[in-house]
Amino acid sequence: MDSYELKICGLIRKLPLIPIDDDMAYASFVILGDVKLVGLSAAELSKSIKDIDYIVTAEAKGIPLAFEISKLLGLSEYIVIRKSVKTYMKEPLCEVVRSITTKGSQHLYLDEEDAEKIKGKNICIVDDVISTGESLRAIEKLMARAEAEVQYKIAILAEGDAAKRDDILFLDKLPLFKKNDKGEYEET
Repeated sequence: MDSYELKICGLIRKLPLIPIDDDMAYASFVILGDVKLVGLSAAELSKSIKDIDYIVTAEAKGIPLAFEISKLLGLSEYIVIRKSVKTYMKEPLCEVVRSITTKGSQHLYLDEEDAEKIKGKNICIVDDVISTGESLRAIEKLMARAEAEVQYKIAILAEGDAAKRDDILFLDKLPLFKKNDKGEYEET
């Protein structure tokens, strides 16, 4: 098996398997550029969201989903947590994260101006996939430091053990893959 067939929102997507280490792999789910999938997923996820002031997502794969959900909820803007400091940022808040899809650690930055906007506001954190939860935890820390109230944590997919969590909303599960005795990947 070198790919996984995902059926979601009435659509089928073939996801390539990407090795994590010698024995494990994940199915690479990329929503960037997939207008139909993003639109249908946003419509389903937005049904569960009530009484929020801002959608917050991390750069970059969550951006189209955050845009669509914000539009459906009638919000005029959403907040993007950046992965590098931009020249327009004065004193950004920073958290370090180690994600399953990124080699090494990375930094997440919340612009000071955005932190002021969300202070005391109800927030929904949006992502494409929640896996180990490390990125989500880092965003939650940034939200706490900005004194924002996280009401929802949502994603299109929950990968591996994340599907067992009861504090997130998601549309479907995404398995991880382990090599069997023949050296072929199979769902865990």
